[in-house]
Amino acid sequence: MITRVRGELMVRDLERVEVMTSGGVGYEISIPTTVFERLPRLGEQVTLRTYHLVREDMVALFGFLDDTEKTVFTRLLTINGVGPRLALAMLSAMTAESVVRAVRERNAAALTAVSGVGKKTAERVVLELTGKLDDIAFAAGALGQRAPAAEEALRALTALGVTQADADRAVRGVVQEKGSLSAPEMIREALARLK
Repeated sequence: MITRVRGELMVRDLERVEVMTSGGVGYEISIPTTVFERLPRLGEQVTLRTYHLVREDMVALFGFLDDTEKTVFTRLLTINGVGPRLALAMLSAMTAESVVRAVRERNAAALTAVSGVGKKTAERVVLELTGKLDDIAFAAGALGQRAPAAEEALRALTALGVTQADADRAVRGVVQEKGSLSAPEMIREALARLK
């Protein structure tokens, strides 16, 4: 089992990377776009937590920057009807924290925003993962610590038609740059980032 790959980032595409290890072995690894956005520049060192999938019809590596993302991915794979491509699509459209939050709040509608996830699949994800993500809730960091203003801003942005992933990214950026703001100020700042 390949659980971690460390080396030089040789290829950096939206859906995959190639990492050359110090031993001279290159690995092609599929990634969600939420990982792509946080990758270092080409030629720099990167460490990816990997999920090594071996099936009769497929051998593939899926990479993540932290253990929470990998854990959410592997738990999504336990659900009937959710394969690696759909799990990757979910983690491309939403952060791991957003998926955990949707499951904990039994918000299947948030999951249907992901291309390829219909109402029945979203409901199955919520039903089958309820209680199975509690052990990683605090590892996801911002889940329990996000300010009420940030939560309100997220809800307002998604109500305005912004995708969960874009809203989450914009609000995080505002919080990192400006610190604590009121919900209306945070919404204004986040909307300005989304233009």
